[in-house]
Amino acid sequence: MSALLGVSPLALAEEQAQEGFIEGSSLNILNRNFYFNRDHRNGESAPGGAGYSETWAHAVIAKFESGYTQGTVGVGVDAFAMLGLKLDTGDGRNGGRSSFDVLPVNSEGEARDEYTKVGGAVKAKAFDTEIKVGDVFPATPVVHYGDSRLLPESFRGVTVANNSIEGLTLQGGRLHSMSQPVSSDMRDNFATFYGGAVNAPWVGYAGGDYALNEHISLSAYSGRLKDVWDQYYFGTSMSYPLSDELTLIGGFNYYKAIDEGKKLFGEFNNNIWSGKVGVRFGAHTVALTHQRNNGNDDFDYLRQADSIYLDNSIQYTDFNSPKEKSWMLRYDLDMAPYGIPGLSFMTRYGKGTDADYSNANGTYMRRDADGNPLTDQKRWERDIEAKYVVQSGSLKDMSFRIRQANTRATQFESDLDEFRLIVEYPLSVL
Repeated sequence: MSALLGVSPLALAEEQAQEGFIEGSSLNILNRNFYFNRDHRNGESAPGGAGYSETWAHAVIAKFESGYTQGTVGVGVDAFAMLGLKLDTGDGRNGGRSSFDVLPVNSEGEARDEYTKVGGAVKAKAFDTEIKVGDVFPATPVVHYGDSRLLPESFRGVTVANNSIEGLTLQGGRLHSMSQPVSSDMRDNFATFYGGAVNAPWVGYAGGDYALNEHISLSAYSGRLKDVWDQYYFGTSMSYPLSDELTLIGGFNYYKAIDEGKKLFGEFNNNIWSGKVGVRFGAHTVALTHQRNNGNDDFDYLRQADSIYLDNSIQYTDFNSPKEKSWMLRYDLDMAPYGIPGLSFMTRYGKGTDADYSNANGTYMRRDADGNPLTDQKRWERDIEAKYVVQSGSLKDMSFRIRQANTRATQFESDLDEFRLIVEYPLSVL
């Protein structure tokens, strides 16, 4: 690696492009075992009325990435094949078509025994610019594929990324369909978490991430869900070491969302932000975050996607209702300094207040039993996580993760308890 330090970015890109289609290829297989239960404490009367949901399933996720053909413009392919298998659904308590979303269900509400996803993309690279056409996995604050269920979400379209300037990554894309985690169809219509399904022809995005120095990074992106919204994002992440054992950390995230085109979700003009301050001392990290939605409507994003880079968007709750203010305290512990590398713990508690739907539009309006807009709504969530990654031996990189969440709320959300156990075993074949 040290021999490359004096090589220009252009020469380095040319050298990497010469590695060859086969020589630069990789094939990775991830086995994911996923158990999930969600208990709506209000039973069938809960919003969305799911009662109790429980599913145990297993996934095999194979991804092939080729290298690039030799020449100034290198060409390659990415491909994937994914299989989801039902192991148990707790006597039919599979969550139906709710946000539970572990397995696909038929018209009778019964979970399928198995389902698959197969797709791929053609890619081309010239110097330090890469273009992909096909099934892609964008990762930006405005369009980010979701991977919190059995199989990951994907999108179909065109993406481009450029790394010409040291420390700066530019990304853009135009996507004309998505594939939900429980779908075998690679051409699903777009859907959002709070507004639901929408007949939008495409979603596009552009922006970049810049490492100003080793302590500060900046991000700026814009995204358009055609005929629904324009979203603009700015974020920063900071860390400043005071000593070998003590580091100050901080960050800020801001979104502005405005209706666009045909305004399929009605008129809105929202802005929401979150800020974080904290300290990392040895194995411990403590952070305090505050988040505030200044708009009259929910801050929305693509269904089951991770396109919400807000500090208080956590396991179940997003704390993104109109006028909602929320605080969260988080604590992380890394057990490596205590002689158990690979083991970590996290706990956090968030509380939101002042949610007010008085001026929400028709898409995002929530009302009480008498038909009045909900006001003065409150909620809290407490999460506990533990994760262990095997450090050596034949099971190296195998991980075990437990996620526990408890939420309580007034009328606009369900009280629920949630537990997830995720075991993953990655294998590198090529």
